[in-house]
Amino acid sequence: MAPISKECDFLVIGIGSGGLAAARRASGQWGAKTIAIESNRLGGTCVNVGCVPKKITWNAAAIAETLHEAKPYGFNIKEVAPFDYKTFKHKRDEYVKKLNDIYARNLAKDKVEYIHGRASLLSKNEVEVRLDDGGKETIRAKKILLATGGHPNIPKIEGAELGITSDGFFDLETMPKRVALVGAGYIAVEMAGMFHHLGSETHLFIRHENFLRPFDPMIQEKIITEYERQGIIIHRNSSQSKVERGDKEGWLKFHYTDKSTPEGAGSVMDIDCLLWAIGRSPEVSDLGLANAGVKQDERGHIIADDYQNTNIDHIYSLGDVCGKIELTPVAIAAGRQLANRLFGGPDYANAKLDYDNIPSVVFAHPEVGSIGLSEPAAIEKYGKENIKTYKTDFTAMYYAMMPAGEKGPTSYKIVCLGQEERVVGLHILGQGSAEMLQGFGVAVKMGARKRDFDACVAIHPTSAEELVTMK
Repeated sequence: MAPISKECDFLVIGIGSGGLAAARRASGQWGAKTIAIESNRLGGTCVNVGCVPKKITWNAAAIAETLHEAKPYGFNIKEVAPFDYKTFKHKRDEYVKKLNDIYARNLAKDKVEYIHGRASLLSKNEVEVRLDDGGKETIRAKKILLATGGHPNIPKIEGAELGITSDGFFDLETMPKRVALVGAGYIAVEMAGMFHHLGSETHLFIRHENFLRPFDPMIQEKIITEYERQGIIIHRNSSQSKVERGDKEGWLKFHYTDKSTPEGAGSVMDIDCLLWAIGRSPEVSDLGLANAGVKQDERGHIIADDYQNTNIDHIYSLGDVCGKIELTPVAIAAGRQLANRLFGGPDYANAKLDYDNIPSVVFAHPEVGSIGLSEPAAIEKYGKENIKTYKTDFTAMYYAMMPAGEKGPTSYKIVCLGQEERVVGLHILGQGSAEMLQGFGVAVKMGARKRDFDACVAIHPTSAEELVTMK
């Protein structure tokens, strides 16, 4: 075994959002000697191939949508050149690189020692780091945090490697002419919307009748109907059998079946981009978990409790590698609370993240927001007789000037429990839902009742006022 080259109080493996938050809090606020190890770019999935570049691209798609919707308001906008995706992409890359640099400076500011390399557990308190120059270091740590995140899955079918994943989406230099996306989660739905509004013929392949299936049925039904109205082609009950290179350079032949395929037959589509969005797996393949005895679940996720403890004393884990709630703000909050508990003294001895009522948003077109239980989940948990829902569908004033066939939907649902009608679920779809949900999320987190919503005077004219005037 190599000699110990460094020792520390807190060793963080994986400097995505959660690892970064934990390392900075432990060192910067509590003075723990902290070493952070990352083998890729600082910031993890969110900053590099997730939330940040995704939202920038969504903004571009939303601008394209607005330009289309401007004519009914009296604007006659002449497009003198097509959308310059290549220039947009490079500016987006520059912004992400700037964030990478900011994170490096923040680590230095908080006196976190940063090592770029690939880490693997040797035991419950020792880690080997394979450095970029081929060298190795062995670090002994009193406490270790595993926050290595995850990676996109690719199916086991012939030619699957010819497609890209959500990571590869951000490497595209041009928008494809015809794209096939496979998946039914929020990544597939978001990217389908972006491709479509930026000019690609967009085909979305899903295994069942609806997508976003963990969300409330209202959300599922409304968003899939709206996507079809906009011109996104949904292939329901689909499966894929093979991908091969096409007759033209850069094109593929995509073999599939869907609801419309005759029994015993198959279909082939020529596409110039295939994107797999079929889920993610934890980044643990060479982490050395067995060397320390760290337990995993059947999908490979590290098992950690609500305090981020693994089954091994002094080894902790959080974020996507645990597979609990795979959202950036969840990892950040969990990381800060863990650092508080480990190094903040008696006042923080029981610090942990409360995993109940965490708001989430899908940046679809239109946006979707959700917090708490869906109506079916609430009924399953509390019984149908104890649940009352309030629901409204309407056309937002933004669409007042538009022809009937071009008006987008707005739908809200409040799920209430018991005689006091405590709000246990809130589900919204429509323009501005992301920003709107953050404020209403505070109310739900505080245990607001329907009558508390009703007692708030409406802001008029807004879509949000419907949430405080619903009957």
